[in-house]
Amino acid sequence: MAEAAPAPQPSATPPGARRPARISDAMLAAIRAQKAAPAQQVQVFSVPQHPAGVVPEGKGLAMDSAIGGVQTWANGFAQNGYLTEGITFLGYAYLSELAQRPEYRVIAETIASEMTRKWVRFTANDGDDKTEKIKELEAEFKRLNVRDLFCRAAEQDGFFGRGHIYIDTGDTDNPDELQKPIGTGWDKLSIAKFAKKPIEALRTVEAVWCYPTSYNSNDPLKDNWYRPDSWYVQAKIVHTTRLITFIGREVPDLLKPTYSFGGLSLSQMVKPYVDNWLETRQSVNDIISAFTVFVLSTNLGESLQADGDQIFKRAELFNLLRSNKGLMLIDKETEEFQNVSASLSGLDMLQAQAQEHMASVSHIPLVKLLGTQPAGLNASSEGEMRSFNDYVHSFQEHLFRQPLHRLLGLVMISLWGAPDDGIDFEFEKLEETDEKEAADVEKTKAERDQILIDTGVISPEESRKRVAADPDSDFSSIDVDDMPDLLEEEEDGLVVKGGSGNQEEAA
Repeated sequence: MAEAAPAPQPSATPPGARRPARISDAMLAAIRAQKAAPAQQVQVFSVPQHPAGVVPEGKGLAMDSAIGGVQTWANGFAQNGYLTEGITFLGYAYLSELAQRPEYRVIAETIASEMTRKWVRFTANDGDDKTEKIKELEAEFKRLNVRDLFCRAAEQDGFFGRGHIYIDTGDTDNPDELQKPIGTGWDKLSIAKFAKKPIEALRTVEAVWCYPTSYNSNDPLKDNWYRPDSWYVQAKIVHTTRLITFIGREVPDLLKPTYSFGGLSLSQMVKPYVDNWLETRQSVNDIISAFTVFVLSTNLGESLQADGDQIFKRAELFNLLRSNKGLMLIDKETEEFQNVSASLSGLDMLQAQAQEHMASVSHIPLVKLLGTQPAGLNASSEGEMRSFNDYVHSFQEHLFRQPLHRLLGLVMISLWGAPDDGIDFEFEKLEETDEKEAADVEKTKAERDQILIDTGVISPEESRKRVAADPDSDFSSIDVDDMPDLLEEEEDGLVVKGGSGNQEEAA
Protein backbone atom coordinates (compact mmCIF):
# COMPACT_ATOMS: atom_id res chain seq x y z
CA MET A 1 0.00 0.00 0.00
CA ALA A 2 1.46 3.36 -1.02
CA GLU A 3 2.46 5.72 1.71
CA ALA A 4 0.45 8.87 2.12
CA ALA A 5 2.11 12.09 1.02
CA PRO A 6 3.28 14.27 3.92
CA ALA A 7 0.91 16.98 4.90
CA PRO A 8 1.95 20.49 3.80
CA GLN A 9 3.53 22.57 6.55
CA PRO A 10 1.69 25.74 7.44
CA SER A 11 3.36 28.87 6.04
CA ALA A 12 4.81 31.31 8.50
CA THR A 13 3.72 34.15 6.26
CA PRO A 14 0.01 34.96 6.42
CA PRO A 15 -1.86 34.92 3.10
CA GLY A 16 -1.63 38.25 1.26
CA ALA A 17 1.38 39.46 3.28
CA ARG A 18 4.65 40.45 1.57
CA ARG A 19 7.40 37.85 1.97
CA PRO A 20 10.67 39.15 3.50
CA ALA A 21 13.86 39.20 1.44
CA ARG A 22 16.19 36.29 2.13
CA ILE A 23 20.02 36.15 1.88
CA SER A 24 21.29 32.71 0.95
CA ASP A 25 24.30 31.00 2.46
CA ALA A 26 25.81 30.60 -1.01
CA MET A 27 25.80 34.39 -1.53
CA LEU A 28 27.54 34.98 1.79
CA ALA A 29 30.14 32.31 0.99
CA ALA A 30 30.91 33.89 -2.37
CA ILE A 31 31.36 37.33 -0.80
CA ARG A 32 33.60 35.92 1.94
CA ALA A 33 35.83 34.24 -0.66
CA GLN A 34 36.07 37.47 -2.65
CA LYS A 35 37.10 39.44 0.43
CA ALA A 36 39.67 36.84 1.43
CA ALA A 37 41.36 36.79 -2.00
CA PRO A 38 44.87 38.39 -1.96
CA ALA A 39 45.25 41.82 -3.53
CA GLN A 40 46.79 41.88 -6.97
CA GLN A 41 50.48 42.67 -6.72
CA VAL A 42 51.68 45.64 -8.76
CA GLN A 43 55.14 45.33 -10.27
CA VAL A 44 56.27 48.88 -9.57
CA PHE A 45 59.94 48.12 -10.16
CA SER A 46 60.23 46.63 -13.65
CA VAL A 47 61.82 47.31 -17.02
CA PRO A 48 59.65 49.70 -19.11
CA GLN A 49 58.29 48.66 -22.50
CA HIS A 50 59.19 50.55 -25.70
CA PRO A 51 57.80 50.11 -29.23
CA ALA A 52 59.23 47.46 -31.51
CA GLY A 53 62.16 48.75 -33.54
CA VAL A 54 63.53 51.11 -30.91
CA VAL A 55 65.82 48.40 -29.50
CA PRO A 56 67.52 45.86 -31.81
CA GLU A 57 66.28 42.31 -31.49
CA GLY A 58 68.03 40.46 -28.71
CA LYS A 59 69.24 43.67 -27.07
CA GLY A 60 67.94 45.38 -23.98
CA LEU A 61 68.75 47.38 -20.90
CA ALA A 62 72.13 46.48 -19.46
CA MET A 63 71.11 44.59 -16.33
CA ASP A 64 73.92 43.53 -14.04
CA SER A 65 73.44 40.83 -11.42
CA ALA A 66 72.46 43.33 -8.74
CA ILE A 67 69.60 45.07 -10.51
CA GLY A 68 67.37 41.99 -10.78
CA GLY A 69 67.69 41.32 -7.08
CA VAL A 70 67.08 44.95 -6.21
CA GLN A 71 63.87 45.03 -8.26
CA THR A 72 62.62 41.81 -6.71
CA TRP A 73 63.33 43.16 -3.25
CA ALA A 74 61.64 46.51 -3.98
CA ASN A 75 58.54 44.91 -5.50
CA GLY A 76 57.94 43.17 -2.20
CA PHE A 77 56.75 46.49 -0.81
CA ALA A 78 54.41 47.36 -3.70
CA GLN A 79 50.71 47.49 -2.87
CA ASN A 80 47.50 47.87 -4.80
CA GLY A 81 46.43 51.30 -6.00
CA TYR A 82 49.72 52.54 -7.42
CA LEU A 83 48.24 53.20 -10.86
CA THR A 84 45.30 55.07 -9.38
CA GLU A 85 47.49 57.33 -7.29
CA GLY A 86 50.02 57.83 -10.09
CA ILE A 87 53.06 56.65 -8.11
CA THR A 88 54.32 54.07 -10.55
CA PHE A 89 55.48 54.57 -14.12
CA LEU A 90 52.38 54.77 -16.29
CA GLY A 91 54.10 53.92 -19.58
CA TYR A 92 54.72 56.15 -22.59
CA ALA A 93 51.62 54.90 -24.44
CA TYR A 94 49.31 55.90 -21.57
CA LEU A 95 51.15 59.17 -20.97
CA SER A 96 50.70 59.97 -24.68
CA GLU A 97 46.95 59.44 -24.28
CA LEU A 98 46.87 61.73 -21.24
CA ALA A 99 48.58 64.46 -23.29
CA GLN A 100 45.34 64.77 -25.28
CA ARG A 101 43.37 65.94 -22.24
CA PRO A 102 43.45 69.71 -21.68
CA GLU A 103 43.84 69.23 -17.92
CA TYR A 104 47.24 67.61 -18.50
CA ARG A 105 48.28 69.43 -21.66
CA VAL A 106 47.65 72.98 -20.47
CA ILE A 107 49.77 72.47 -17.35
CA ALA A 108 52.84 71.26 -19.29
CA GLU A 109 52.40 73.85 -22.06
CA THR A 110 51.96 76.73 -19.62
CA ILE A 111 55.18 76.03 -17.75
CA ALA A 112 57.15 75.37 -20.98
CA SER A 113 55.89 78.54 -22.68
CA GLU A 114 56.57 80.66 -19.60
CA MET A 115 60.13 79.33 -19.42
CA THR A 116 60.80 80.49 -22.99
CA ARG A 117 58.57 83.58 -23.06
CA LYS A 118 61.39 86.10 -22.45
CA TRP A 119 64.26 83.71 -23.28
CA VAL A 120 67.96 84.61 -22.70
CA ARG A 121 70.38 87.49 -23.25
CA PHE A 122 74.05 86.97 -24.10
CA THR A 123 76.49 88.99 -22.01
CA ALA A 124 80.20 89.81 -22.02
CA ASN A 125 81.85 89.28 -18.65
CA ASP A 126 85.52 90.02 -19.38
CA GLY A 127 85.25 93.75 -20.13
CA ASP A 128 85.93 93.40 -23.87
CA ASP A 129 83.60 94.54 -26.60
CA LYS A 130 81.76 91.38 -27.73
CA THR A 131 79.00 93.11 -29.70
CA GLU A 132 79.77 91.49 -33.05
CA LYS A 133 80.27 88.03 -31.57
CA ILE A 134 77.03 88.28 -29.64
CA LYS A 135 75.21 89.25 -32.85
CA GLU A 136 76.62 86.14 -34.55
CA LEU A 137 75.52 83.97 -31.63
CA GLU A 138 72.00 85.41 -31.69
CA ALA A 139 71.74 84.78 -35.44
CA GLU A 140 72.98 81.18 -35.07
CA PHE A 141 70.61 80.43 -32.19
CA LYS A 142 67.80 81.82 -34.33
CA ARG A 143 68.83 79.66 -37.30
CA LEU A 144 68.89 76.54 -35.13
CA ASN A 145 65.49 77.48 -33.65
CA VAL A 146 66.88 76.93 -30.15
CA ARG A 147 64.14 78.80 -28.32
CA ASP A 148 61.27 76.81 -29.82
CA LEU A 149 63.08 73.47 -29.45
CA PHE A 150 63.78 74.12 -25.77
CA CYS A 151 60.09 74.90 -25.32
CA ARG A 152 59.10 71.62 -26.98
CA ALA A 153 61.66 69.67 -24.93
CA ALA A 154 60.25 71.21 -21.75
CA GLU A 155 56.76 70.18 -22.86
CA GLN A 156 57.95 66.61 -23.42
CA ASP A 157 59.51 66.62 -19.97
CA GLY A 158 56.09 67.61 -18.64
CA PHE A 159 54.27 64.92 -20.65
CA PHE A 160 56.74 62.02 -20.28
CA GLY A 161 59.29 62.98 -17.62
CA ARG A 162 62.11 63.13 -20.19
CA GLY A 163 62.89 65.09 -23.35
CA HIS A 164 65.78 65.00 -25.83
CA ILE A 165 67.28 67.37 -28.40
CA TYR A 166 69.48 65.65 -30.96
CA ILE A 167 72.54 67.57 -32.17
CA ASP A 168 72.88 66.84 -35.87
CA THR A 169 76.54 67.26 -36.79
CA GLY A 170 76.12 65.59 -40.19
CA ASP A 171 76.78 62.07 -38.88
CA THR A 172 73.19 60.83 -38.63
CA ASP A 173 73.76 58.14 -41.27
CA ASN A 174 77.13 57.10 -39.85
CA PRO A 175 76.40 54.48 -37.14
CA ASP A 176 80.03 54.19 -36.04
CA GLU A 177 80.43 57.92 -35.55
CA LEU A 178 77.13 58.21 -33.66
CA GLN A 179 78.55 55.99 -30.92
CA LYS A 180 81.51 58.35 -30.31
CA PRO A 181 81.32 61.28 -27.86
CA ILE A 182 81.51 64.91 -28.96
CA GLY A 183 82.57 66.36 -25.60
CA THR A 184 81.03 68.89 -23.27
CA GLY A 185 81.15 71.81 -25.70
CA TRP A 186 83.99 73.49 -23.82
CA ASP A 187 86.72 70.85 -23.87
CA LYS A 188 89.42 69.84 -26.34
CA LEU A 189 87.38 66.89 -27.60
CA SER A 190 84.61 69.18 -28.81
CA ILE A 191 87.14 71.43 -30.54
CA ALA A 192 88.76 68.46 -32.24
CA LYS A 193 85.43 67.01 -33.35
CA PHE A 194 83.98 69.91 -35.30
CA ALA A 195 85.98 73.12 -35.09
CA LYS A 196 84.34 75.56 -37.52
CA LYS A 197 82.06 72.73 -38.63
CA PRO A 198 78.49 74.05 -38.62
CA ILE A 199 75.80 72.28 -36.66
CA GLU A 200 73.35 71.19 -39.33
CA ALA A 201 70.22 71.18 -37.17
CA LEU A 202 68.68 70.47 -33.77
CA ARG A 203 65.72 68.08 -33.44
CA THR A 204 63.57 67.00 -30.55
CA VAL A 205 63.16 63.26 -29.96
CA GLU A 206 60.43 61.94 -27.67
CA ALA A 207 61.40 59.69 -24.80
CA VAL A 208 59.51 56.69 -26.22
CA TRP A 209 62.03 56.45 -29.09
CA CYS A 210 65.08 56.61 -26.82
CA TYR A 211 65.99 53.46 -24.87
CA PRO A 212 68.96 53.50 -22.47
CA THR A 213 71.76 50.98 -22.97
CA SER A 214 74.68 50.66 -20.56
CA TYR A 215 75.02 52.54 -17.29
CA ASN A 216 77.11 52.38 -14.14
CA SER A 217 75.36 50.53 -11.34
CA ASN A 218 78.49 49.45 -9.48
CA ASP A 219 80.13 52.62 -8.14
CA PRO A 220 77.96 55.46 -6.77
CA LEU A 221 81.07 57.65 -6.42
CA LYS A 222 81.44 58.11 -10.18
CA ASP A 223 79.70 60.85 -12.15
CA ASN A 224 77.94 58.37 -14.47
CA TRP A 225 76.21 56.54 -11.61
CA TYR A 226 72.79 55.48 -12.90
CA ARG A 227 73.26 57.64 -16.01
CA PRO A 228 73.20 55.97 -19.45
CA ASP A 229 76.37 56.24 -21.52
CA SER A 230 74.45 55.68 -24.77
CA TRP A 231 70.87 55.42 -26.03
CA TYR A 232 69.15 53.26 -28.62
CA VAL A 233 67.28 55.60 -30.98
CA GLN A 234 65.32 53.40 -33.37
CA ALA A 235 68.02 50.71 -33.15
CA LYS A 236 70.85 53.23 -33.64
CA ILE A 237 73.29 53.56 -30.75
CA VAL A 238 73.76 57.28 -30.04
CA HIS A 239 76.29 58.51 -27.50
CA THR A 240 74.73 60.51 -24.68
CA THR A 241 76.76 63.64 -25.55
CA ARG A 242 74.96 63.86 -28.89
CA LEU A 243 71.62 64.17 -27.10
CA ILE A 244 70.74 67.09 -24.85
CA THR A 245 68.60 65.39 -22.22
CA PHE A 246 65.99 67.25 -20.15
CA ILE A 247 64.84 65.69 -16.87
CA GLY A 248 63.10 68.19 -14.62
CA ARG A 249 62.04 65.87 -11.79
CA GLU A 250 64.45 62.98 -11.26
CA VAL A 251 63.20 59.89 -9.46
CA PRO A 252 65.23 57.99 -6.83
CA ASP A 253 67.88 55.59 -8.09
CA LEU A 254 65.79 52.49 -7.42
CA LEU A 255 63.11 53.78 -9.78
CA LYS A 256 65.34 55.03 -12.60
CA PRO A 257 65.42 51.73 -14.56
CA THR A 258 61.63 51.49 -14.17
CA TYR A 259 61.22 55.01 -15.58
CA SER A 260 63.58 54.23 -18.49
CA PHE A 261 66.07 56.60 -16.85
CA GLY A 262 63.65 59.47 -17.17
CA GLY A 263 61.95 61.49 -14.46
CA LEU A 264 58.53 62.05 -13.01
CA SER A 265 56.15 63.66 -15.49
CA LEU A 266 53.77 66.46 -14.60
CA SER A 267 50.95 64.33 -15.99
CA GLN A 268 51.71 61.58 -13.51
CA MET A 269 52.00 64.07 -10.64
CA VAL A 270 48.60 65.66 -11.22
CA LYS A 271 46.78 62.46 -12.21
CA PRO A 272 45.05 61.84 -8.85
CA TYR A 273 43.85 65.44 -8.75
CA VAL A 274 42.69 65.40 -12.37
CA ASP A 275 40.81 62.15 -11.69
CA ASN A 276 39.08 63.79 -8.72
CA TRP A 277 38.24 66.84 -10.82
CA LEU A 278 36.78 64.79 -13.69
CA GLU A 279 34.69 62.72 -11.30
CA THR A 280 33.47 65.82 -9.46
CA ARG A 281 32.67 67.60 -12.73
CA GLN A 282 30.62 64.64 -13.98
CA SER A 283 28.86 64.21 -10.62
CA VAL A 284 27.85 67.87 -10.55
CA ASN A 285 26.55 67.59 -14.10
CA ASP A 286 24.56 64.47 -13.18
CA ILE A 287 23.02 66.24 -10.18
CA ILE A 288 22.06 69.25 -12.26
CA SER A 289 20.58 67.03 -14.99
CA ALA A 290 18.45 65.08 -12.53
CA PHE A 291 18.22 67.25 -9.43
CA THR A 292 14.40 66.88 -9.29
CA VAL A 293 12.35 63.65 -9.20
CA PHE A 294 8.56 63.42 -9.51
CA VAL A 295 6.95 60.76 -7.27
CA LEU A 296 3.37 59.47 -7.68
CA SER A 297 2.10 57.38 -4.76
CA THR A 298 -0.73 55.08 -5.84
CA ASN A 299 -2.13 51.59 -5.29
CA LEU A 300 -0.16 49.65 -7.89
CA GLY A 301 -1.97 46.40 -7.11
CA GLU A 302 -5.34 47.77 -8.09
CA SER A 303 -3.93 49.78 -11.00
CA LEU A 304 -2.40 46.69 -12.58
CA GLN A 305 -5.39 44.35 -12.24
CA ALA A 306 -7.83 45.24 -14.98
CA ASP A 307 -5.93 47.30 -17.53
CA GLY A 308 -2.33 47.14 -16.34
CA ASP A 309 -0.67 49.02 -19.17
CA GLN A 310 -2.67 52.17 -18.45
CA ILE A 311 -0.43 53.18 -15.54
CA PHE A 312 2.67 53.00 -17.74
CA LYS A 313 0.94 54.96 -20.52
CA ARG A 314 -0.02 57.54 -17.94
CA ALA A 315 3.62 57.85 -16.77
CA GLU A 316 4.88 58.14 -20.35
CA LEU A 317 2.27 60.80 -21.17
CA PHE A 318 3.34 62.80 -18.12
CA ASN A 319 7.04 62.62 -19.10
CA LEU A 320 6.26 63.72 -22.66
CA LEU A 321 4.20 66.72 -21.55
CA ARG A 322 6.08 67.61 -18.38
CA SER A 323 6.91 71.32 -18.11
CA ASN A 324 6.22 74.26 -15.85
CA LYS A 325 3.14 74.98 -17.96
CA GLY A 326 1.73 71.45 -17.68
CA LEU A 327 -0.93 70.09 -15.34
CA MET A 328 -0.85 66.78 -13.45
CA LEU A 329 -4.22 65.20 -12.62
CA ILE A 330 -4.39 62.66 -9.79
CA ASP A 331 -7.04 60.76 -7.88
CA LYS A 332 -7.55 62.67 -4.66
CA GLU A 333 -8.69 59.64 -2.68
CA THR A 334 -6.01 57.11 -3.62
CA GLU A 335 -3.04 59.03 -5.04
CA GLU A 336 -0.44 61.50 -3.83
CA PHE A 337 1.95 63.49 -6.05
CA GLN A 338 5.15 65.17 -4.85
CA ASN A 339 8.37 66.68 -6.23
CA VAL A 340 11.65 65.68 -4.55
CA SER A 341 14.54 68.05 -5.39
CA ALA A 342 18.19 67.98 -4.42
CA SER A 343 19.82 71.19 -3.20
CA LEU A 344 22.21 72.77 -5.71
CA SER A 345 23.80 75.19 -3.26
CA GLY A 346 27.52 74.70 -2.74
CA LEU A 347 28.08 72.64 -5.89
CA ASP A 348 30.03 75.47 -7.52
CA MET A 349 32.38 75.66 -4.54
CA LEU A 350 32.98 71.89 -4.52
CA GLN A 351 33.67 71.90 -8.24
CA ALA A 352 36.01 74.92 -7.98
CA GLN A 353 37.97 73.35 -5.13
CA ALA A 354 38.48 70.13 -7.08
CA GLN A 355 39.76 72.18 -10.01
CA GLU A 356 42.04 74.32 -7.83
CA HIS A 357 43.84 71.24 -6.52
CA MET A 358 45.39 70.78 -9.97
CA ALA A 359 46.88 74.26 -9.76
CA SER A 360 48.41 73.59 -6.36
CA VAL A 361 50.45 70.65 -7.68
CA SER A 362 51.67 72.45 -10.79
CA HIS A 363 52.64 75.74 -9.02
CA ILE A 364 50.54 77.66 -11.58
CA PRO A 365 48.29 80.45 -10.23
CA LEU A 366 44.57 80.12 -10.89
CA VAL A 367 44.51 83.28 -12.98
CA LYS A 368 47.19 81.80 -15.26
CA LEU A 369 45.92 78.22 -15.44
CA LEU A 370 42.15 78.70 -15.32
CA GLY A 371 41.65 82.42 -15.95
CA THR A 372 39.95 82.74 -12.54
CA GLN A 373 40.33 86.15 -10.96
CA PRO A 374 40.48 86.37 -7.14
CA ALA A 375 37.18 87.46 -5.61
CA GLY A 376 36.64 90.17 -3.05
CA LEU A 377 37.28 93.88 -2.66
CA ASN A 378 40.86 94.92 -3.52
CA ALA A 379 41.67 91.29 -4.34
CA SER A 380 44.73 90.92 -6.56
CA SER A 381 46.74 88.08 -8.04
CA GLU A 382 49.93 90.16 -8.19
CA GLY A 383 51.56 88.24 -5.35
CA GLU A 384 50.70 84.88 -6.90
CA MET A 385 52.13 85.94 -10.26
CA ARG A 386 55.34 87.17 -8.63
CA SER A 387 55.67 83.83 -6.83
CA PHE A 388 55.00 81.96 -10.08
CA ASN A 389 57.64 84.00 -11.93
CA ASP A 390 60.14 83.15 -9.21
CA TYR A 391 59.29 79.46 -9.60
CA VAL A 392 59.65 79.62 -13.40
CA HIS A 393 62.99 81.39 -13.09
CA SER A 394 64.31 78.78 -10.65
CA PHE A 395 63.07 76.00 -12.94
CA GLN A 396 64.84 77.68 -15.87
CA GLU A 397 68.08 77.53 -13.93
CA HIS A 398 67.42 73.91 -13.00
CA LEU A 399 66.33 72.56 -16.41
CA PHE A 400 67.89 74.94 -18.97
CA ARG A 401 71.15 76.26 -17.47
CA GLN A 402 73.40 73.24 -18.13
CA PRO A 403 71.95 72.32 -21.58
CA LEU A 404 72.19 75.94 -22.75
CA HIS A 405 75.74 76.30 -21.46
CA ARG A 406 76.77 73.15 -23.31
CA LEU A 407 75.01 74.19 -26.52
CA LEU A 408 76.56 77.67 -26.28
CA GLY A 409 80.06 76.14 -26.26
CA LEU A 410 79.28 73.89 -29.22
CA VAL A 411 77.86 76.78 -31.24
CA MET A 412 80.90 78.97 -30.52
CA ILE A 413 83.23 76.16 -31.63
CA SER A 414 81.25 75.71 -34.85
CA LEU A 415 81.45 79.46 -35.51
CA TRP A 416 84.93 80.43 -34.37
CA GLY A 417 86.81 77.18 -33.80
CA ALA A 418 86.97 77.60 -30.02
CA PRO A 419 84.67 78.68 -27.18
CA ASP A 420 84.95 82.18 -25.76
CA ASP A 421 85.02 82.15 -21.96
CA GLY A 422 84.20 85.86 -21.93
CA ILE A 423 80.65 85.27 -23.23
CA ASP A 424 77.87 83.99 -21.03
CA PHE A 425 74.09 84.29 -20.89
CA GLU A 426 71.40 85.19 -18.41
CA PHE A 427 67.66 84.64 -18.40
CA GLU A 428 65.52 87.65 -19.10
CA LYS A 429 63.31 88.94 -16.29
CA LEU A 430 59.79 87.57 -16.50
CA GLU A 431 58.05 90.54 -14.89
CA GLU A 432 56.34 92.92 -17.26
CA THR A 433 56.45 96.68 -16.53
CA ASP A 434 54.30 99.33 -18.17
CA GLU A 435 55.66 102.58 -19.61
CA LYS A 436 54.95 104.61 -16.50
CA GLU A 437 56.75 102.14 -14.23
CA ALA A 438 59.71 101.99 -16.63
CA ALA A 439 59.89 105.81 -16.76
CA ASP A 440 59.85 106.00 -12.95
CA VAL A 441 62.74 103.52 -12.78
CA GLU A 442 64.75 105.54 -15.32
CA LYS A 443 64.09 108.73 -13.36
CA THR A 444 65.26 107.13 -10.13
CA LYS A 445 68.47 105.90 -11.78
CA ALA A 446 69.14 109.34 -13.29
CA GLU A 447 68.65 111.08 -9.93
CA ARG A 448 70.98 108.57 -8.29
CA ASP A 449 73.66 109.17 -10.95
CA GLN A 450 73.33 112.93 -10.51
CA ILE A 451 73.89 112.63 -6.77
CA LEU A 452 76.92 110.39 -7.27
CA ILE A 453 78.39 112.79 -9.84
CA ASP A 454 77.83 115.85 -7.62
CA THR A 455 79.46 114.11 -4.65
CA GLY A 456 82.44 113.03 -6.75
CA VAL A 457 81.81 109.30 -6.44
CA ILE A 458 81.61 108.76 -10.21
CA SER A 459 82.26 110.88 -13.28
CA PRO A 460 79.80 111.76 -16.07
CA GLU A 461 81.72 109.35 -18.33
CA GLU A 462 81.08 106.47 -15.91
CA SER A 463 77.39 107.35 -15.72
CA ARG A 464 77.25 107.40 -19.51
CA LYS A 465 78.81 103.93 -19.64
CA ARG A 466 76.22 102.70 -17.17
CA VAL A 467 73.37 104.04 -19.33
CA ALA A 468 74.84 102.55 -22.52
CA ALA A 469 75.28 99.14 -20.88
CA ASP A 470 71.75 99.05 -19.47
CA PRO A 471 69.62 96.96 -21.88
CA ASP A 472 66.43 98.36 -20.34
CA SER A 473 67.47 101.96 -20.99
CA ASP A 474 66.13 103.99 -23.92
CA PHE A 475 69.72 105.20 -24.52
CA SER A 476 71.50 101.85 -24.67
CA SER A 477 72.60 102.52 -28.25
CA ILE A 478 74.52 105.76 -27.56
CA ASP A 479 78.24 106.09 -28.28
CA VAL A 480 80.06 106.13 -24.96
CA ASP A 481 83.07 108.04 -26.32
CA ASP A 482 81.01 110.82 -27.94
CA MET A 483 80.49 112.95 -24.85
CA PRO A 484 78.25 116.02 -25.28
CA ASP A 485 79.57 119.51 -24.44
CA LEU A 486 78.35 120.86 -21.12
CA LEU A 487 78.32 124.59 -20.21
CA GLU A 488 78.99 125.43 -16.61
CA GLU A 489 79.00 128.91 -15.02
CA GLU A 490 81.88 129.89 -12.78
CA GLU A 491 82.89 133.15 -11.16
CA ASP A 492 85.52 133.90 -13.80
CA GLY A 493 83.28 133.08 -16.82
CA LEU A 494 81.86 130.20 -18.81
CA VAL A 495 83.79 126.95 -18.83
CA VAL A 496 83.08 124.41 -21.57
CA LYS A 497 83.46 120.74 -20.52
CA GLY A 498 83.20 118.11 -23.21
CA GLY A 499 84.34 114.68 -24.30
CA SER A 500 87.80 116.06 -25.20
CA GLY A 501 88.34 117.43 -21.72
CA ASN A 502 89.46 120.85 -23.07
CA GLN A 503 88.45 123.98 -21.21
CA GLU A 504 88.17 127.45 -22.68
CA GLU A 505 87.56 130.67 -20.77
CA ALA A 506 85.05 132.97 -22.39
CA ALA A 507 86.08 136.56 -22.88
